[in-house]
Amino acid sequence: MNISSKIVALSSAVAFALQIALALLMLRYFSPEEVGMFSVISQIGFFWTTLALAQTPLQLLANQGTSVLEDARLAWIASMQRFVWLLPVAALAVWWSGLSFINTLLWALLLSLCQLTWMLAQSMRLRMVNLWGLASVRVLPPLTTLLFVGIAVLFSCDGTALLSAALFGYATGAIWLLPTIFHLHPSSTGHRPTYSGFINDDRTTSLRIGHALVDALLATAIILVWQRLYGAEETGWMTAPLRVMGFFPALTHTAWAQVFMAQPQHARTNSLWIGLGGFAIVLILSAAGAISLKVGWLNSDWQGTMFYLLPLALWQGCACISATYSHRPFESHFANRYSWLCMGIATIQGGVLLAPFISATKSITPITHIWLFTATSGFGLLVIAYWLANLSPSPEVSRTEP
Repeated sequence: MNISSKIVALSSAVAFALQIALALLMLRYFSPEEVGMFSVISQIGFFWTTLALAQTPLQLLANQGTSVLEDARLAWIASMQRFVWLLPVAALAVWWSGLSFINTLLWALLLSLCQLTWMLAQSMRLRMVNLWGLASVRVLPPLTTLLFVGIAVLFSCDGTALLSAALFGYATGAIWLLPTIFHLHPSSTGHRPTYSGFINDDRTTSLRIGHALVDALLATAIILVWQRLYGAEETGWMTAPLRVMGFFPALTHTAWAQVFMAQPQHARTNSLWIGLGGFAIVLILSAAGAISLKVGWLNSDWQGTMFYLLPLALWQGCACISATYSHRPFESHFANRYSWLCMGIATIQGGVLLAPFISATKSITPITHIWLFTATSGFGLLVIAYWLANLSPSPEVSRTEP
């Protein structure tokens, strides 16, 4: 691993430790209903963010122009245009959730706006030389969120404090992009040389938006379906461990695949070992959660989480393996096929997720439901990983990657 991969991995590990601490505070001092409500609103915000970005952070890494600052500014402007047009879609998701419409929509808007800007700032920093900035943009936002939640616990605040903490965290990360947006940088020097001939995202805008739409719909649907079918408490039991375990596929993607896309001239270890390592850590986390519940370290209100730990660990473990190969379609110029394959499998996952709305399967329990969804998702993710692992890189990349 080169120095950027090590910095990203280390800073992401610190960010993960902060996420663990945040999850423990949530489990200890907030009820499943409060966590479930927070999860629904934050997921609607993430849905809005994902659609507005339309995989722009990947494009920012894959299609590198002459100036990283100008690329990032143009990416933010294009994303904001989509952000505004998507307001009715976000409003529809808020209405379907059954929560207070105005308050939920306002929270989702603020969270999405700051999260969108922060995610672009992370991609921008991956292409820049400043390693301190690369680490800070990943660590300071979750640290801000954790400190805010800690203060909320001291003052016995309710679940709204979780939304405020998340907003302050995202806003902290968004600050890194503000000088670029408003042309406040003294110069555009200091970014890494480009390698646009090695890595390329040749998908059309409509295909990128379609891929982002399917991903966002699936990620949001699982939260909204649980809220709609099983209530806020059951949603809290499912989303609390998912929030922690879901960090690892994101970690393997950012510390491995995205760094490779930003700097494809560096050699890499076999991606499979990275994916299997992530899978193992997720399983360990699941076991640690089960032990914590058994010995009474966590509030008894969270005992329902026990039934979700193993299926969620298997699902997110498979996601780790798939994520480590996510740079392959761009170095092999198969990005179009990759998007279509991902959308096809996500459609099957969505069918399983929505199955209880069919009269013949309305009596399905939430535990049976999550196991069916895990089996479908895990198989689909491994199919994607197998296909990506067998892609041949372009000649330029193959000379730099063993």
